Amino acid sequence: MSTSGRSNLAAVAPQFVAMAHSIVWCTAATVAPNGEPRTRVLHPIWEWDGQTLTGWVATNPLSPKAAHLAHIARMSCTYWATNQDTCTADCDTRWIEDAAGRQAGWDRLENGPEGVGYDPRIIPGWSSADSETFGILELRPTRLRVMPGTVLMTGGDVLTWRADG
Repeated sequence: MSTSGRSNLAAVAPQFVAMAHSIVWCTAATVAPNGEPRTRVLHPIWEWDGQTLTGWVATNPLSPKAAHLAHIARMSCTYWATNQDTCTADCDTRWIEDAAGRQAGWDRLENGPEGVGYDPRIIPGWSSADSETFGILELRPTRLRVMPGTVLMTGGDVLTWRADG
């Protein structure tokens, strides 16, 4: 197993999105104000426009996760499949608070790629983008890692990328 070093985002992001969307669910970690790590399962929608990779998560802005992100606005999302494919995005986060942005997030979910797109109304309390417990969290990766499970048995490259700075 070799690590491809500091790869170009354009070489890693499409591979990350393909793997993340095929796995769908990730374990997302935050840090509580008391310093304790916390995890939960989420399924972000990732968008790669050829230059920027952005993740979008619908989640409750009144949750403990929101308090963690108010303390440290960072989240790590790791995907794992039974064939040992894994990928991770360490991200800066921000809440989308304006009505137009929340509606765009709602629409993104409804029209998202198969597997990660869904009707937000299936979540109790979410009747519209204006619902009090509906929030859109934007994820901006600062580090990506993509490791196909085959690397463990036959070798190959682990793709990595880290933002400058």
